[in-house]
Parts: sequence; C-alpha cells; structure tokens
Amino acid sequence: MRLSARLVLAGLTMMVGGSVASCSAAPGLAYAGGTTKPSPRISTASVPASGQAPVKTAPARPHLEVVGAPRGVKAKAGILADAANGQVLWAKAGYAIRPIASLTKVMTALVVIRAGSLDRKIRIPKSVLNYVAKYGANGAGLIPGQVVTAGELLQALLLVSGADAAYTLATSYGPGMGAFIAKMNATARELGLTHTRFTSPDGLPYPTGNSTYSTPAEMLELGEVAMRAPAFRSIVDERFFSMKKGPGHSSYWWGNSNELIGWYPGAIGIKTGFTVVAGHCLMFEAVRGGRALIGVVLGSPPTGPGAGAQDAARLLNWGFSLKQST
Repeated sequence: MRLSARLVLAGLTMMVGGSVASCSAAPGLAYAGGTTKPSPRISTASVPASGQAPVKTAPARPHLEVVGAPRGVKAKAGILADAANGQVLWAKAGYAIRPIASLTKVMTALVVIRAGSLDRKIRIPKSVLNYVAKYGANGAGLIPGQVVTAGELLQALLLVSGADAAYTLATSYGPGMGAFIAKMNATARELGLTHTRFTSPDGLPYPTGNSTYSTPAEMLELGEVAMRAPAFRSIVDERFFSMKKGPGHSSYWWGNSNELIGWYPGAIGIKTGFTVVAGHCLMFEAVRGGRALIGVVLGSPPTGPGAGAQDAARLLNWGFSLKQST
C-alpha cells in the first residue's frame, strides 16, 4: 500500500515550476471561533489572501512573489513557511484547533531530548503489551524485559511511530505517565503554544479522539524547535534504523513511516500521524536549492495511504516554485 502512495508522490514532484492557480479555500489564518490571532513568531501579514498583490515582507527577509495558492490540497487545515525566517507562505485554518494524532510524539521526543542521558538503559515494562492492545495502537515490536537505550527508543518512536516506545519513554522519564504528560504540557506553555494540549505521549484517542489537540501554526512552532535539536534532526530523515542483537535485547529494524523520505527530493523529516478522528496528519520539512520549507497538514482525508504526504508534496512543489529575490 505504501508503494502506491509513493508512486503518486513521485508524480507530484514533477509539478515543480508549473503554473499556479488559486484554490477555493481562503489561505488566511483562521482561529477557532472565527477571529484571527497573531502568532508570537508567525505574522499573519505574511499570508496572502486569494487575488491579492504579492506580499510585502520585512527588509531582512527575501522578497517572494506569491501568486495564487497551491492546488489540490485536501487537508482541513495546514500551513507552510520558510524555515529560515518563519515567513508564512500559505495557510488554511492555521489557528483552527484540531486533533493531531501521532504528531504528539514530536513533543514526547523533545521532552526526552531536553532531559538528556540518551544513552541511559531502559527496561521495557511488561505493561506495555496491555497498553498497545487496549488502544489497538501501532507498535515497534518492543519485547518486555529487554533493555535498550533511550536513544534507541527515540528511533522507534519517531520512525515507526511506536506507541510502545512512547509508553516506555514516558514511564521512564516521567517517571510515570501522569508526570510525563505534565512535562509535555509544561513545555508547550514554555514555548507559547497556548492552544495545544496533550493527554497522552503518543496521540492515541483517549479519553476521546479530540482530547489531544493543537493548531497548524503551533505545530509548526513545535517542528521548528524540534528540528533545531541535533538528536531529533538526525533521526527523522533516516529511511530506516537497524539494531543488531546485543546484550539484553533482540535485533530490531524500523522503517520510516513518512512517505516523503527517500521519495520527495530534499525531504528531511518530520513526523506522520493518523487516527480516524484526526485524519492523516504530517509535519514536514524539505530543502531544495539552498531553501528550506517547513509545514504541517492536519485532517487530510483518509482516502488512501500517504494522503498527508500527497498534500505536503503539493504544498512543497508550490512553495519551491515561488520566485525569490533579495
């Protein structure tokens, strides 16, 4: 199934440099409730409305000729920005509060990385099997009783999106689930993510499918912060991670669930997510011609595998096609 999605993505990458037309959705930053709310780092003045003249930017930023909007983006909400200066190129319901599924694991990884000691050895708890089974969660195949490092658990967390890895890290670094979730929410407040809330370390739909939530703009902020951490950045662009059998653990192999990696030219991350309520979600970044673009799509319809990646590819194609001059 993933192969078919990647074939679609391969076709999408050929659209770079093509004509750009307006889509029906207005690309403004709409906050839940209908009002607009400026972000601490993202200026709504940078977001063009359909049919408006090219955006005027601050002198320190390169001028971008923004024409129209990307075509065919089916996500219910999303945002695309220049990773170097934070200039928003496009947004759709950028401040709408929505469930974020496994994008949650980006915050889980950030909390662990900030705590440090990634070489610490952690024993996989027996309770992890019941946890994964109870919620029908995606797992990395971790075996209770085996001992792995926190860094290796981050590989399982970010690549294969293992809920068992999230559970193991949370219970170890909390210590305990409740304490860890409190740290996640405290970090969100520290970063100014005032419309973000976590109720799990993995984005699983409990107590309800909408309990863990954020906005595209705030997830963009989180992605920017996470990508500045070398330990995080070095993982999310890997196509796979393999670990040989060693003292206290079996061999493991984890492939990257992000369909962009290895297929979209210049893709360097970041993280996938899916639940029935949230739809397909993707936090992504790509580099081309010395430019880096970062974005988020939330609620891409579950029409098939890689729906979020298809939306991301359309946004990236459009973003990289914009003319840039200093």
